[in-house]
Amino acid sequence: MTTTTPTTRLAPSPTGALHLGNARTFLINWALAVQNNWHIVLRIDDLDTPRTKSGADQQAIEDLTWLGMNWHTGPVYQSDDLAPYHDALTALAARALIYPCTATRNEILAAASAPHSDEHEIHYPAINRPPSPAPFTFKPVTDQNTAYRLIVPDTPTPFTDTRLGPQSVNVQQQVGDFVVAAKSGLPAYQLATVVDDARQNITHIVRGDDLLRSTARQLILYHALNLQPIPTYTHLPLVLGPDGRRLAKRHGDTRIAFYRDRGVPPQRLLGLLAEYCGIGPRAPLTPQDFASRFDIAKLPTDPITFTDRDHRWLCDE
Repeated sequence: MTTTTPTTRLAPSPTGALHLGNARTFLINWALAVQNNWHIVLRIDDLDTPRTKSGADQQAIEDLTWLGMNWHTGPVYQSDDLAPYHDALTALAARALIYPCTATRNEILAAASAPHSDEHEIHYPAINRPPSPAPFTFKPVTDQNTAYRLIVPDTPTPFTDTRLGPQSVNVQQQVGDFVVAAKSGLPAYQLATVVDDARQNITHIVRGDDLLRSTARQLILYHALNLQPIPTYTHLPLVLGPDGRRLAKRHGDTRIAFYRDRGVPPQRLLGLLAEYCGIGPRAPLTPQDFASRFDIAKLPTDPITFTDRDHRWLCDE
């Protein structure tokens, strides 16, 4: 029996700069890894090419380093080796588990990105599926008008989240047959994540609860591709803006780089994030102290709201 080293990943996407909400999620992931002696992989999820920003990968690495986080492997870039994704699509095609689809460009582009709870997802009903899907040979970028969808069963997919407990999602009723390869031949987010997590032996996934609904889709792919290990999932409440929406550019500049450039010490930013994590009243904190004091059982169950008061405290105004 092979024993898998407990492993997690920090997986920023270079579609924009890391903000306080991203930093909190990565920091919790890192602290859990330190506490539990998990191996850490730094992976740059850079396949969402239409939205990738030049230099955002290096900025993410610098931001994580500035905050005091480290890793054992990486950075590993998804775009450096597309063969594993094409192998997975070839296997699915040979078993007639995917089929070609000529959906709209906007829908296919949206499928390449990680979905979020505050964004609309188009339902693709099974009635639009070919009546008799047949095995075929998958060839990337042979037809710029064709994407590929996974045949999704109309049954619930159960899983257990370490914080939220038992979950069950009927993916067919939720989003239907979802896209696994875009018209460019590049894998969509759900497939790429599963293939990478499996080949990097990821056993523990810690991420925002805006991706909770994605878990069932990814588990369907794990089983369709006969991949191991199947990870445990921990989904965290998000940091929101004053309007109750996921923290984003619309709430002003909350980038880590913005505060770094203003001369805010990383210990001060860690102190605010520590309060967001239930560690105690805000006060400057080292990354080592954060890791030693963090207790996931004390993590607030509700989303955190970033306010002007928080901004003023960071900048010591």
